[in-house]
Amino acid sequence: MRCLLCESLSFTHICQACQESFLTPSIYKRKILNNIEVLSFYKYQDIKKLLHTKHTDLGYYIYKILAQNSLKKFAQQFEFPHAIPSIAIDDKTESGYAHTAILNKSLKSKNIKPLYNKLRAKNSISYSGKSKEFRLLNPREFELQFFEGEDVILVDDIITTGATFTQAIQTMQRNNKNTLFCLALADVSQK
Repeated sequence: MRCLLCESLSFTHICQACQESFLTPSIYKRKILNNIEVLSFYKYQDIKKLLHTKHTDLGYYIYKILAQNSLKKFAQQFEFPHAIPSIAIDDKTESGYAHTAILNKSLKSKNIKPLYNKLRAKNSISYSGKSKEFRLLNPREFELQFFEGEDVILVDDIITTGATFTQAIQTMQRNNKNTLFCLALADVSQK
């Protein structure tokens, strides 16, 4: 097969040289609701075309590569006194896989334990390309399934306005859970 970025022959959808050149993560920080930190690894503009594969078969492979280059490396370096559950936002399967579940799975390490099917939206409204006003007027209405522990890390692919993470954090708070921080692949606000 050929690398999607440079078109060289490759055993993976993005060759190792392009992964090292174009997918080396940086840490970007943003604070939302009650000073909760959102850490992201890429500027949205830099990987926009890759992120747009998420509702295609190709997206499965691209999201695995993005997760291995960012979230997995983060998890391997993350230290905490005990293992913390990570929960993907709305990890329901579409197009044969759940892109947020792929991200969450990459966090598995000695200090992070991914949990699945725990935080789901009651409605299926898409926020993609929508304004902040639309997002505020159309809440996702998350439901949380029980899990052990009080602390949690939330995971999503993109942070735009912060509305989705804010609603997820509020759902956690209503269920006596403490969001330590949130992780996103990309931040739209980073220029």
